[in-house]
Order: sequence, then C-alpha cells, then structure tokens
Amino acid sequence: MSLYAALVAAAAVATGLAGGVLYAFSAFVMAGLRRLPPDDGAAAMRAINRDAVRPPLMVLLLATVGFPVAGAVVGLAESAPGAGWAVGGAVVAVVGVLGVTGLGNVPLNDRLEAAQDTGAEWQRFVPPWLRWNHVRTVAGAVACAMFVVAA
Repeated sequence: MSLYAALVAAAAVATGLAGGVLYAFSAFVMAGLRRLPPDDGAAAMRAINRDAVRPPLMVLLLATVGFPVAGAVVGLAESAPGAGWAVGGAVVAVVGVLGVTGLGNVPLNDRLEAAQDTGAEWQRFVPPWLRWNHVRTVAGAVACAMFVVAA
C-alpha cells in the first residue's frame, strides 16, 4: 500500500468517526438533554464539554485534520489518481469540522460554561449549537465520502 493510499484510508476513517460522533449529538444526545429541565440540561452539557477536552476526542479531531491534509499533500506531490478528491475532502474536513467547531460550537460552549443563569443560557444555546453541529456532521460525512472516492 502506498503512503497516499494509507493516508487516504486513515482520513476516511477519521472523518467518518468524527462525523459519527457529531451525528450522535444531532440525532439523540441533544434531544435527550432538551427533555431535562433547563438547568439540568445545561449542567449535563457543561459536564460533557469538560470531558470532551481530553485525548479521546482531541486525538480524533487532530486526526480529522492531520490525515486529510497529509493525504492531500502527498496526493498532489505524487500526482496520485484521486488527489483532487483528497484535496476536496481535506478542505471540507478542515473548514467544516475543525473550523466550525472552533468558530461556532466552542464559543457557544464557553458562553454556556460562563453563564450565571444557566437555564436561560441553555434556552439560547441549543438552537445555534445544533445548527453548527449539523454542519459539522454533514462535513464529516461528506469528507469521508470524498476520501472513499479518492481511494
């Protein structure tokens, strides 16, 4: 297996896993938290956010950017068939997963963490957080599909 093929395979796995984790939040985790009283939903989400900043998720997010970018660079350098798809997948992963996380979801998480009236903040938090999460979910799935095609 070539380096390009290995990186593209790793990129497909990483972006697929990230998309799946994010899908779980869009599909049922947030729905369950919304059924709780607002202060309880906010407390649960704050606890989740604190636990998220640990190696299991951080390594996955790093892999969701590192493997795609490395695969795209190697693919372009080797003029590998499918390199254009790998570049597209890398752009989608960097912008749609990492970029949206950093510019959309994390600031909302930080605002929820800092809130004094967590119940009221929770009511404002959920709709935009879910919209951004849907974008991340779709980006992970699209990037994964692009890496499958690139392979």
